[in-house]
Amino acid sequence: MKKIFIVLTLLITTACGFKPMFSGQDTDIYVTPISGINGIELRNALWAKFGGQRDEGAKYTLTVKLNNPVTQYKALEPTGDATWQEVSLTATYVLTQGDKKIASGMETAAESYTFVRYLVASNASYNNAVKNVITVLAEKIGTRAIAETYSIEPNNANDK
Repeated sequence: MKKIFIVLTLLITTACGFKPMFSGQDTDIYVTPISGINGIELRNALWAKFGGQRDEGAKYTLTVKLNNPVTQYKALEPTGDATWQEVSLTATYVLTQGDKKIASGMETAAESYTFVRYLVASNASYNNAVKNVITVLAEKIGTRAIAETYSIEPNNANDK
C-alpha cells in the first residue's frame, strides 16, 4: 500500500511541474575566502553543498564572516568541575548577484560536548563538536542561498 501511495504522489507532483529544489543541480555561487581554520572548513562544506568550487566569475557571490567559537559550561559536578560544555558559532552572510544584494542574514549553531580531565580526550571532543557545528551552519546558509537563487531563476537548465 505504501508503495502505491509513493508512486501516486510522484506521478501527481511531476504532472504539475513540481521539481525538488535539491535535485542534484550545481549552483553557480562563488564563496569568498573565510578567515581562520574554521572558515576554511565552512567554505569547503559550502562548496560541497553547492556542487563544487566556483571561481570569481560565478553568477552569485556569497560572503561569510565567521565569528570565533564561544564555549560555555553546561553541567557541573558538586565539586565544581565541568563535565559538559557547549560550543557555538555565529556566521553572518551576504549573497549578491553583481552589485545587487539578494539575501543576508545571521545563523548560529551550537553543540554540547564532553569536557573531561584528560586533555587529548577533551580536545577531540571539542574538535568534533566544532566540526558538527560547521556542518550545521553550512546546511543553514547553503539552503538559504540556494533557495534565494531558485526564487530568482525558477527555470533552471535542469528544468528542461
